[in-house]
Amino acid sequence: MKAHAKINLALVVGPLRDDGKHEVMTVLQRLDLTDEVTLERSERLRVEGFDADTIVRAGLESIAAAGRVEPSWRVRIEKRIPVAAGLGGGSSDAAAALLLANERLPEPLPDAQLRELAAALGSDVPFFLAHGPQLGTGDGSTLERIELRQDYAVLLLLPKDAVKESTAAVYARFDREAKFEQRRKYLLDMLHAGDLGSLPPNDLASSQLSARIAELGAFRADVTGAGPAVYGLFDDAGQADRAARSLAPLGRTMVVAPAW
Repeated sequence: MKAHAKINLALVVGPLRDDGKHEVMTVLQRLDLTDEVTLERSERLRVEGFDADTIVRAGLESIAAAGRVEPSWRVRIEKRIPVAAGLGGGSSDAAAALLLANERLPEPLPDAQLRELAAALGSDVPFFLAHGPQLGTGDGSTLERIELRQDYAVLLLLPKDAVKESTAAVYARFDREAKFEQRRKYLLDMLHAGDLGSLPPNDLASSQLSARIAELGAFRADVTGAGPAVYGLFDDAGQADRAARSLAPLGRTMVVAPAW
């Protein structure tokens, strides 16, 4: 099963909730950049292909408990999505593993219960069970399908020597809770207008490389999630390819398309 990457086309962060998480509003878009996840029966739970995995294993243990079966599966992850980049690869792998395991339960879990298990793994995971672009609210796991243009190319840049901080650490430093409602309303207004280029910037992370990507022709450039990956949206795929070649000395680049 293909496990798609994602970008946050916007990420507006508000005050702490009673559960200790921040209130957020985010626009989530899949990309045509995928890991490959396969699952088969086994004598015991085995996750292969990515030694640092914890989330896929946790997801399979949780669905086995919910389905009242032993987690007797062998999962193989073929990684193509850059790790710890803000592109959601681990969350996407976990969602794919949940779907594959659910198909093999004697009595598959209903969608609502599967979403609950996904949300317990991480706020991004439910998005990968859904289809199409989504508006995430609450802690990011409450989703609403939205219509967004898909006729653009996405340039991804993972800067050299970039090290991702934990998302928890980034949130712990967050200090822009003021005027959350104003930023939230502006995001909704731009979505209603269909203006991706004017969506508000990422509250959690920024990069000087965003300005460089914009100079090369992107109509929007920003950091995705808690970073460090930076993206640019281009109306012309050829221009995106030229920008990728120009930026290659700065880090790993790739040009991909949006995915449904």
